[in-house]
Amino acid sequence: MTGEMRLVDWLAAELARLGVQHVFGVSGANIEDLHDALRGTGNTVRGVVAKHEFSAVTMADGCARVTGRLGVVAATSGGGAMNLVPGLAEAHASRVPVLALVGQPHTEQEGRGAFQDSSGAAGTFDARAVFAPVSRYCARVDDPATFDKVLAEAVSAAQRDPKGPAVLLLPKDVQQALVTFPVRRPLVEPPAPAVAPPPPALEHAAGLLRRSRQVLIVAGEGVAAAGARQELARLAGRLGAWVAVTPDAKDVFDNRHPAFAGVAGVMGHPGVADRMRDADLCLLAGTRLPVLARGGLEGVLADTPVICVDPEPPYVKGLALLGNPGETLRELSTRLGPCRRDSPPHQGPVPLPAGGQAGDGLTEYADALTVISSVLPHDAHVFVDAGNAGAAAIHLLPAPLRGRFIVAVGMGGMGYTFGAGIGAALATGRRTYVLAGDGAFFMHGMEVHTAVEHSAPVTFVIFNNNAHAMCVTREDLFQGGARGDNTFRSSDIAAGTAAMFPALPATRAHTAGQLRKALLTGQDGGGPALVAMDFDPAEIPPFLPFLTAAHGTPHHRKSDHEIETVHVG
Repeated sequence: MTGEMRLVDWLAAELARLGVQHVFGVSGANIEDLHDALRGTGNTVRGVVAKHEFSAVTMADGCARVTGRLGVVAATSGGGAMNLVPGLAEAHASRVPVLALVGQPHTEQEGRGAFQDSSGAAGTFDARAVFAPVSRYCARVDDPATFDKVLAEAVSAAQRDPKGPAVLLLPKDVQQALVTFPVRRPLVEPPAPAVAPPPPALEHAAGLLRRSRQVLIVAGEGVAAAGARQELARLAGRLGAWVAVTPDAKDVFDNRHPAFAGVAGVMGHPGVADRMRDADLCLLAGTRLPVLARGGLEGVLADTPVICVDPEPPYVKGLALLGNPGETLRELSTRLGPCRRDSPPHQGPVPLPAGGQAGDGLTEYADALTVISSVLPHDAHVFVDAGNAGAAAIHLLPAPLRGRFIVAVGMGGMGYTFGAGIGAALATGRRTYVLAGDGAFFMHGMEVHTAVEHSAPVTFVIFNNNAHAMCVTREDLFQGGARGDNTFRSSDIAAGTAAMFPALPATRAHTAGQLRKALLTGQDGGGPALVAMDFDPAEIPPFLPFLTAAHGTPHHRKSDHEIETVHVG
C-alpha cells in the first residue's frame, strides 16, 4: 500500500496480506478504530464480536490450533484488556501463536487521570508488566513511525519456536496517526527453515534407537503444532514402536492403529505404564511430559532411558533434542534408514472399569460418549473442556481420523471450549463439537450467542450434573466428605437456551436414542446446535487419582505419596 493513511488502516491491510481472516474481540472506545478499519477491508478480514474477551482469545486460539496460522484478538483498555490474561496464559502454556492488539488511552491523558489508564505513570499499573509473563513478545507502541518494525517483530515472535502470544499495546492516538510505510518492506521476513538438533546429537539418538529392542513413543501437542503427524507415523513404523499420546494430543496418531497404546497420564490408560515397562527406551515427541501426562508413570520413567524431541527441555531426565519436532523426527527416520519393524502385539488402550446399565438410557459418561463416537464425522473438530466430563472424553472418545481433538490442559481454564470451538468452526467451516460440563457452560456458554450470530457450525454438548463435580469429588475423596458448596439447584440448560435463541436446535436428551437424533439433526443443519444431558455429580470419572483414592484400580495402584503428587484441581 502507498500513500498516507491511518495506522489502523495499514494494520488491517497487513493482516489481510498475512492471510488472517478473522479478528476476534470485544470493541470499546480505545479499539473501535481498528474495528472501523477492518470494515474497510471489504470483509477480507472479518471482525467477530465475542461476548467476553476471554472467549475472544480462545476463539483466536482455536482458530490457530486448527489452521496452523496466526490467531488474532483485539480488545479495548482497562477491564477488557485484563480479561485477555487467562486466555493468553493458556496460549502461552500450550504454545499457540496468537497476536493480541490491545487499545490504550490517548498518550497525552496517561498519568493525568485517564480512564482505564494502565501506562504505569502517576501510580497507575503497567499493562506491559501484566502481559509480559503470558507472552513471548510484549511492546507498547509510542512512535507510529516504528509500527511496521514492531508488528514484524511481534508476528515473528508468535510464530517462532516455542510459539505463543505476542501483545501490542496501542494508544488511541497512535492508532489514528497518519503513516506512510515503504511499499516493499515485508511485514515479516520469510520463515526460517525448521531447525533440527546438531548432527552429532541426532546420530547419538539414532544409535540409541537402533540398539533398542522395543521403543515406546509418547507424542504430544507439539506434533500437531509442527504439522508432523506423518513424520511421527513414519518413525514409529521404522522402529516398530508403540505410540501413546498425551491428554491434549489424541489426534496426533490414529487411535485405531494396532500400535496405539492409549493416553498417558492421570486421565489415560493404565496399559501405557505396562508398555513403558516392556520398552527399552521412551521417545517423547512434541511434549515436555508435564504432570498430567506423566502422572502414574514416574516410577517406570525412573528406570527407562528417555529421548525428548521438542523445542524446550523435558520435565524429566533424558537426552534433549531441542528443535522443531517435525524436522527432528524426519532426521531420525533418515538416519534409521528404510527398514521397517512390526510393533509387537499388545492389549491396546483398555478403558478403566466403568459401570452402566443395559438399555437405551444415558446413565454414565461412557454411555453418552459411545453415542457421540458412533455419529462423529471423520473430519470433525472436537474441543473438550476441563472437569469430569473432560476427563471421561479424553479417556473414552477416539479422536476423529481427519479432525482435531483439542483439550486445553495448559491452564485448564473452564469454559475455554466455547470460544475455541467457534473460532475453529469459523476458520475451517467444519462441524465442530464442544464437550463441556454445566460449570463451564455457566462461565462462558453465552458465546452460543456468537455462534448463532455467525451461523457457526458448532454442536454444543453439555454434560449437566448441576455441580462443579470435580470439586465435589475432591471434597468427598480428599477433604472428608462433600460440603454441598459445589452442588447446585437443577437447571434445564436446553430449555433456557432455546428460549433465548428460538432458531437454535436445543434438546434435552434423556436416552441414547434422543442424543443420537439430536446430534444427527445438528449435523444436518448449517449452523449451531445444542444438546444437554443429565448426570449424577457423584459419578467418578476415569481419573486415576480419584479412582485410586476411592477404591484403588485393578490395573494401577499407587502409594499415597504418588496420589498427592499427581492430583490436580
